[in-house]
Amino acid sequence: MSDHPEGPAMKKINMNTLTPEMKNKIDAMSYRDLLTLWRFSPAGNPMFVGEVGEYFASRMFGLRDAPGSHAVATSKSVGW
Repeated sequence: MSDHPEGPAMKKINMNTLTPEMKNKIDAMSYRDLLTLWRFSPAGNPMFVGEVGEYFASRMFGLRDAPGSHAVATSKSVGW
């Protein structure tokens, strides 16, 4: 019997490593979704740490800086 509640096959996942699944999740988010998460998540959110955080920021800022992004209007509608 395993001491781990999920059984012996359960692997520990490093949330700081950008997996294909996490990349797809971030890629599926709109600029508004990314910005909302960025502004309102508590400090230490795993989405902003390590490789995942680097990719998240790169994707968000890339969408923000794209022509026709309406970033200012989106920012105002998201608020603080």
